[in-house]
Amino acid sequence: MKHTRIRTFNTKITYPEQNLDNDLCQAVVARGSTVFLRGQIGQNLDTSESVSIGDAAGQAEQAMANIAMLLKEAGGEIQDICKITIYLIDPRYREAVYRVVGRWLKGVYPVSTGIVVSALARPEWLVEIDATAVIPD
Repeated sequence: MKHTRIRTFNTKITYPEQNLDNDLCQAVVARGSTVFLRGQIGQNLDTSESVSIGDAAGQAEQAMANIAMLLKEAGGEIQDICKITIYLIDPRYREAVYRVVGRWLKGVYPVSTGIVVSALARPEWLVEIDATAVIPD
């Protein structure tokens, strides 16, 4: 791991009643260039087209692909992520979205916060994910 991850855990143990397999931690100690990413949604960054209308997992997939692409453009990679925040408009989307995010972040162990909000900027968006990464020196 590129950064020091404190108290790593997997959600299979923390939330045994849910079908999740996410590698997370309680704190990250990182040194390098910090990259703050705008919240990403189910939108193609090249065309501005909304994708996966009505499908929270599909929108999470697009958001994570956007995050990976933006980090690459910034000179980093997914493994540089230290913190993510996941915004959902319905708590029933949690497991489907977290399964997608967990697949993208397997072995990364970021700090994570999940929030349920009443709405996002457009009515067709069901999930938004923002990330902070530190590209090591």
